[in-house]
Amino acid sequence: MTAELVRGQNHPLPDTRLEIRVSAGHPVVAGATLGDENGRVPGAEWVAHPGTPSLPGVDVPRRCAADHRLSVDLAAVSDDVHRVSVLLALPTGAGAVRFGSLAAPFVAVAGGDGADVASYTITGLDTESAVVALELYRRQGAWKVRAMGQGYEGGLADLLGDQGLDRAADLAASILAAVSPEPAAVAEPSRPVAEPSLRVPEPERVGSSPTAAPDPHPAPPPPPVTPPAVPTTGTPTPAMGTGPISYAHPRRRPSEAPEPRQAPPVPVAGDASGWSMDERLYNQVWGMFEDLARSAAAYRSACDFAESRLDRELDQSLSDYRSRVGGANDAARATARARHDELVQRAQEVLDRDLAQLAAESEVVEPALPPAYARWDSPVWHAYRVPAEEPMAVRLGDLHLPERTYLRIPMLVRLPLERGLWVDSGRGNSEAAGLLDEVELRRLALDSAVAHAARLLAAHPAGEFTVHVLDAAGAGTAALAPLVETGVLAAPPARGASGVSAVLEQLTERVDLLQMASRAGAADALPPGLDTARQLLIVHDFPHGFDDRAVTRLRYLADEGPSVGVHLLMVADRADAAAYGPLLDPLWRSLLRLTPVADDHLADPWVGHAWSYEPPVLPPGGSVLRQVLAQVAAARHGKRL
Repeated sequence: MTAELVRGQNHPLPDTRLEIRVSAGHPVVAGATLGDENGRVPGAEWVAHPGTPSLPGVDVPRRCAADHRLSVDLAAVSDDVHRVSVLLALPTGAGAVRFGSLAAPFVAVAGGDGADVASYTITGLDTESAVVALELYRRQGAWKVRAMGQGYEGGLADLLGDQGLDRAADLAASILAAVSPEPAAVAEPSRPVAEPSLRVPEPERVGSSPTAAPDPHPAPPPPPVTPPAVPTTGTPTPAMGTGPISYAHPRRRPSEAPEPRQAPPVPVAGDASGWSMDERLYNQVWGMFEDLARSAAAYRSACDFAESRLDRELDQSLSDYRSRVGGANDAARATARARHDELVQRAQEVLDRDLAQLAAESEVVEPALPPAYARWDSPVWHAYRVPAEEPMAVRLGDLHLPERTYLRIPMLVRLPLERGLWVDSGRGNSEAAGLLDEVELRRLALDSAVAHAARLLAAHPAGEFTVHVLDAAGAGTAALAPLVETGVLAAPPARGASGVSAVLEQLTERVDLLQMASRAGAADALPPGLDTARQLLIVHDFPHGFDDRAVTRLRYLADEGPSVGVHLLMVADRADAAAYGPLLDPLWRSLLRLTPVADDHLADPWVGHAWSYEPPVLPPGGSVLRQVLAQVAAARHGKRL
């Protein structure tokens, strides 16, 4: 059964020998780009186009036409190729300048046996004159196809530039020039000129040769030409004009019997690009994140399309008064509902297949994650040692979608932090927060902040991460006990307005010094006693104990601190600071909002789904947090000695 893809949906490829058919209804240029593991096209030699139609494993048409056939052999492409993008572009001087004025292009992918595997109708185009139709990409050693439909208003130059190609405008101009019609040569009037034929040439097809229209004034036949003698090497060679004629494509290998469909590949931890296992696991988790987002987007899009088509067909059946009698109306509605149910069922089957594969991959990847990426209940923490170098990221919780709440993706945030963190102790719009009283919600918020701080401390080498705490009213003494009692803090939590002001002044001065040294290129001119480690400031119960000067310094640290390694971890309810009005709006927007209970306030960067965030949870009754902090404190003090 052919999978009818929608934008963003992917589908496994059962074979590496593929034929991609394009039907655009208007002459277009067809080509393909080869991308590395990051999706970047390193150079012009990685682009197959009419001027250079053949690359290892990829053959594209040489001319501009309304219908195209592209040949792809994924087994023949280089190991450095991880993505093959099929692109379409409108040629110059062909009349149409945007896809929105034409019929929606149709693309189909067929396997080695000629049966269609997947198809995609590229809808939603408007002012774009170039589009990435499909993407063939490598995932866990197997290849998949993804419906892209990414259009570019700036044309082929913008498309190639978006894929990282240098001098994309020059290559785009040469591609379009290669397919532009050449001016006809002026013939001398030696004999009457035949009238031009109105017949439109059909696209070149494999196994066929073009047939010219009969000339009403044929020229006399040329004298016979005797072919040159061909030396033989023991094997007789048929003379020219005798023997069977081969109509096979000169660059296409004879088709082989299609290989049987293989089972989905067994997931392997670290099966992604990267120089180290840390980087490979990070990229693999982000790949799972993207696959889940796009699979859910394809399912939702298919369901929306089924609903809209059902509504349209029902309206059409009701608008025809002749079908209201004799049961024709009931039959039309039953047929429309059957089509709707079939499309939803097919979308559900595809979603279930993708989610099952992701769930199997998650079961393999989760136990292999290092401490910085692992959950607090992972056995890897029992063998924790202070790292010698900083990891790529840390885990700040889990993410999931309503389609499968049990399938959780680790929320990994890159290090060093690009922005501060804010654990919201207010109710917001969360249903889970609405079930808790204010005291319990604030306690959970500070517990989450302590867990985040402990993970950041555990992820950094000894002495390269320092934590300060502002607790003006002393309301967080119990929750802050693990940090205080293990000795990982730079100083006891600051109390009262004077303590808050002193810590903020110290960190503000540090930011000023580091910025001046960085701008002047004089890092060796810093004061000898200045702590060059990264700093984390935990602010609890804001704005209690803050005057206007302290609020101004806090805003300064939020804006300028991350660039020199000073980060905020706010534990606050925005409603408590409502008296400041819009003055603090930039502060809240500059921080990454987290919650102490489940909440769906985060969005992915691909399709913009609302993801449910789950905060980190410590094992009940366990001592893993204190054990990890004790090792961090011992390594920190040992380094100072």
